[in-house]
Amino acid sequence: MKKKIRFFQSVNFKIAIAFILLLLISIEIIGAYFIRELEKNTITDFENLTNSQVETLAKSLTAELENQTDDRNEVNLNLRKVLDDFVTNDTLEVRVVDDRGLVRATTDLTKQSDVGKKNDLKVLNDFSSSRKEEIIDSDRHRVWRNIEPITSSTGTAAIGVLYVKSDIERRYQDVNDIALIFFTASLLAGAVSIVVAVLIARSITQPIDEMKEQALRIARGDYTGKVKVYGRDELGQLAETFNALSVQIEETQDAMEAERNRLDSVLSHMNDGVIATDRRGNVIIINEMAMNLLEVESESVLGQSILQLLDIEEDYTLRKLLEDPGEILIDWSQKEGQHQLILKVDFSMIRRESGFISGLVCVLHDVTEQEKNEREQREFVSNVSHELRTPLTSMRSYIEALSDGAWENPEIAPTFLKVTLEETDRMIRMINDLLNLSRMDSGNTHLQTEYVNFNELVNFVLDRFDMIVQNEDESEKKYVIKREFTTRALWVEIDTDKMIQVLDNIMNNAIKYSPDGGTITCSLIDTHKHVIFSVKDQGLGIPKKDMNKIFDRFYRVDKARSRAQGGSGLGLAISREVIKAHGGDIWATSEEGRGSSFYISLPYEPYDEEWWE
Repeated sequence: MKKKIRFFQSVNFKIAIAFILLLLISIEIIGAYFIRELEKNTITDFENLTNSQVETLAKSLTAELENQTDDRNEVNLNLRKVLDDFVTNDTLEVRVVDDRGLVRATTDLTKQSDVGKKNDLKVLNDFSSSRKEEIIDSDRHRVWRNIEPITSSTGTAAIGVLYVKSDIERRYQDVNDIALIFFTASLLAGAVSIVVAVLIARSITQPIDEMKEQALRIARGDYTGKVKVYGRDELGQLAETFNALSVQIEETQDAMEAERNRLDSVLSHMNDGVIATDRRGNVIIINEMAMNLLEVESESVLGQSILQLLDIEEDYTLRKLLEDPGEILIDWSQKEGQHQLILKVDFSMIRRESGFISGLVCVLHDVTEQEKNEREQREFVSNVSHELRTPLTSMRSYIEALSDGAWENPEIAPTFLKVTLEETDRMIRMINDLLNLSRMDSGNTHLQTEYVNFNELVNFVLDRFDMIVQNEDESEKKYVIKREFTTRALWVEIDTDKMIQVLDNIMNNAIKYSPDGGTITCSLIDTHKHVIFSVKDQGLGIPKKDMNKIFDRFYRVDKARSRAQGGSGLGLAISREVIKAHGGDIWATSEEGRGSSFYISLPYEPYDEEWWE
């Protein structure tokens, strides 16, 4: 979002105010110097002119004051005429005092009564020298005062004094008026300058504003706009360069976008997870496969340490991975609360052309199934070897005993031969089971399916077990089979022989691990799309840690007891493969000390019984 710039914060305003301030400062400096010089020259000229005129007037009054006629009034009139001819607009008062201290003439009409009287101005008591000074009168006005002695024609003695008071305030006022005019002109010039400065600043900032707008459009991914070129000056050249840069950025962005799309496509369709980090080991890129493998979201992973993400902080450091990048195996299959998988992680460094290491790339390979298959193969070979070695060892012992002469003993020989035959049958059953599993694994087993009344099939299998418990010679353990079946006929498409084998396996396990006289509860129900058959015993139950392994090949919860009861550990594994081939599912629940329950779920589509009829 573009932040609005206020006018007083804009470059336009700053250029205008700088221009105006420079202009005003220049005007004020020039004005101050001009006014000061004008005032100085005006006052100086006025003083010099007045001093010169006063000196001239003092010389012209010499003859009148030396006139010794008896008619003093006539002399005073002559003095008055001379003074009146001297008076100008700036003259406030001109007074002549003779050497006896009498006022002989004055131009001040209000003081005509002082003529012929003693002078009342103390400053005129001294005739010895001329004085020129600026004073402040009683009205607070500045006046220029000249006191000029009037000497005799021989120049030997002063015969009087001339007193002239001039209005110098008017000169100051004239200067002030000029200063006011200058100030007014400065204000007008400033106002005009503001308009001119704004226009000039606008002409400078408008291309800059357009370039700014274009830059914002480029930032949003819009490269269609162009900056208008207003001239061939520096701003015009900058605008042309900016337009060329915009085209280049667009081409570069398109190339980068295409490259990014290709990279994203490659990363998205890779069967392996890919994670890239910065030089601090923090995740910056993670593809979909890596997120699926690690069961994380990109928002929670980006910025996280790769060591923490892969949970290898205890065994590795970032320095170790950088110094010796290679392949490591992360096994989470045995840890509770972790991802149940095994990862092979290949690390490689990201280097720039300068050789600077800018991060790591790690590729995650899910080798869970591979490791599991290899582990199962090793366990399978070990279990087969162990299971076959036990009966073979037993058979060898009995055969050696027979070979040593036990065959001649009519009481021992039949027993030894019977045990040998039982162990042989046990090995044959085990090999047949292994062959069946091998065919199922390779997909060579073909089901001979047909629609069967599943209720009747289950009852047929259970009836056989009821017959065994009723025959005291064949039954080693007493038990009761309780049936909880739906009354609805359930027609299911199955391979009858293989399904009977599965039901036999589950019932045999329930009988083996049930206590003598226990109850085995068999239930048969149907849901909308499945038939579910369950067998519940009252045995010791299965420990929780073994629940996810009971369908593995050769796995026994209690190996010694299972072997003693003739189990090979393949029955449940075969049952699982058969049920999977039918598109169903098999699982178990258990509570130690309370017994176990096994469930078989098969696909089922309800049919109307009339259709079968």
